[in-house]
Amino acid sequence: MKILVGISGASGGIYAVELLRELVRQGRETEAVFTPWGEKVMRHECGLGPEDFPGVTFHAPDNMFAGPASGSNAFDHMVIVPCSMHTLACAAHGLSGNLAQRCAGVMLKERRNLILVPRETPLSAIHLENMLILAKAGAVILPAAPAFYHNPQSMGDLVRHVVGKILEAMCLTQTLFPAWREPVRT
Repeated sequence: MKILVGISGASGGIYAVELLRELVRQGRETEAVFTPWGEKVMRHECGLGPEDFPGVTFHAPDNMFAGPASGSNAFDHMVIVPCSMHTLACAAHGLSGNLAQRCAGVMLKERRNLILVPRETPLSAIHLENMLILAKAGAVILPAAPAFYHNPQSMGDLVRHVVGKILEAMCLTQTLFPAWREPVRT
């Protein structure tokens, strides 16, 4: 199974950090690409860049000759996390200004699993319409909206919940948060 992770310039790089680390921990074949602003925001928010993820192959954002740019290089899943509204809009309208955007288009045209993790609030009608276009095209829209039913004790617990939901959207095993259990009533 091949997984591609796109990292855009939206706030929320910590979700990408946790996802990449978990995929490597699980031994998944993982490649990644930043958008031009993705790496800048990741370095600003997390102090990390491609060199901090051993086991992940990174592609340059402007390299349209990279393997993932072609539908013949079959990735099973692509996750864009965090997904800026710019990257989401480009995916919704078939625009390929960088490698991450091109790869999103490839996943859609090849009818492969594309998961977009928007991290924006509030959402405008334009944002929502773009999400609807993508959902109708087969993409999974998975907002970075952690739950609280598992009684999180830290910000890490909240991040792991979102990453666990991403793993579930790829039909992968996740142990990052517990499944819902009906409360015991006394």
